[in-house]
Amino acid sequence: MKKPSNKKAPKTPVHAIKPPLVRQVRIIGGAWKRTPLAVLDSEGLRPTPDRVRETLFNWLTHLLDGNWSAVRCLDLFAGTGALGFEAASRGALEVTMIEHNTPAARQLEVTKTKLDASQVRILRSDAATWLSKVSAQAGTEAVADSARFDLIFLDPPYQQGWLEKVLPQCQGLLAEHGLLYLESEFALQEDALPPWLAGWQLLRADKAGIVFYHLLKRQGHSG
Repeated sequence: MKKPSNKKAPKTPVHAIKPPLVRQVRIIGGAWKRTPLAVLDSEGLRPTPDRVRETLFNWLTHLLDGNWSAVRCLDLFAGTGALGFEAASRGALEVTMIEHNTPAARQLEVTKTKLDASQVRILRSDAATWLSKVSAQAGTEAVADSARFDLIFLDPPYQQGWLEKVLPQCQGLLAEHGLLYLESEFALQEDALPPWLAGWQLLRADKAGIVFYHLLKRQGHSG
């Protein structure tokens, strides 16, 4: 009868254990086209899909007459930075990114350094808190012009009531002919907009999978 072996099973070398794959999205146009952006495994982090960004930026380029060099952007729930870096890649004058999640904010800084994106400013802050502070400043004539944005990206985590909280404050930060992008888990209809969208006009809307995306402007302003 064969005696049982006392030898231990060989350990798997540490270097042979592959780390989990990091999800990525890519910038789809402009100077940094095809540059990958890391997608961290974080609750609520949901980068805007490539197909949606392609359609959105076709809309924007048409409405802006391709004049990205004069556009000041606010990416209010920046996440991976897919929207903000896409705008910067196309030549946006300034892009301000607001992100509350610390690891995500650090990754945005890494990407900014990698791209040498000097026109991008990254601020770690809760969106509602930051909006309250800046909206108050924008109410004074001395800083009104410099505090307003030509384009606001609003892509918050779903099911948390963020749109109702921040939409009213966005009006005061948008330039006279500015545009606002809104992504949500539900569709908006021009003839049945919810009360928190009072004062806004729906310009474009579409759907990709479970993502509903919209482009709006303030009522009473030609775009």
